[in-house]
Amino acid sequence: MKHATGLLPLLIIGLLTACSPSTIITNTYSLRPISGDVATLDGKPVTRAEQNGVAVIASFEREEDDFVALDVEVKNLTDHVIEVNPADFKLIALGETRDTLTDPANNDLPLIRQAADPSYESGRVVQARKTEEKRLKRAKVLNTVLMVAAIASDISSSNRNQSYGEFVNNRISHDVAYQAIAVKRAVNYGNFANRMQRLDYEDYRWRELALRARTLQPNETVRGLVYLPKLTAARYLSIDYTIPDQASVPLLFEQELGTQTVSKRRRGR
Repeated sequence: MKHATGLLPLLIIGLLTACSPSTIITNTYSLRPISGDVATLDGKPVTRAEQNGVAVIASFEREEDDFVALDVEVKNLTDHVIEVNPADFKLIALGETRDTLTDPANNDLPLIRQAADPSYESGRVVQARKTEEKRLKRAKVLNTVLMVAAIASDISSSNRNQSYGEFVNNRISHDVAYQAIAVKRAVNYGNFANRMQRLDYEDYRWRELALRARTLQPNETVRGLVYLPKLTAARYLSIDYTIPDQASVPLLFEQELGTQTVSKRRRGR
């Protein structure tokens, strides 16, 4: 009974610990339009601005690692063709009082960035894939060299007269070497798979999701995601879409970054 009595508090503590709530702090991000004709569509604030027959409809789509993605639709309401290029979207970072922030790399310059060019980014993904394939090939060669060296050492040491203790130590050391090589090989392939999976998504993003450069005939529309560099220091994002000698369509978004605490109740296993 003494043993049972001693175990009871431990069981109670274990149950309480297993069922106690844990808190997780997550980052929050929001971006909403505050200029132009703002309306709510499908639960999202959407803005529309127009100049000289070029209309831009935009809303915040999602946040990614280094980008903020806007769902953008460009309409040609003129009587002539226009050239649409997502790289023509420019971003100016503004502070709390809508003052222009300075570039951290050069305090004499405003903090201005250009939207990603999908054609350029697609080419970068192709090169990145080749780099990853070369990296894996180098890792394979190194793993082969290490394995050959380990086997040669194992054979060489096994041919010598050894005491039982030396034999055991020799087996342990070489088994550890073989295991280390196997782990390294698994890590190499795991890293390669993860990086290639990421590059597959990037390729899909730039080829299928992003707004692509194209010619718009009168009354035609094109839609896609415009990827702007993420500037966390900004309170407001002044976005300008410019078609040279044609139009300059301004958009203004308010950016909010914060954290939230989420409670999760852990369950005993």
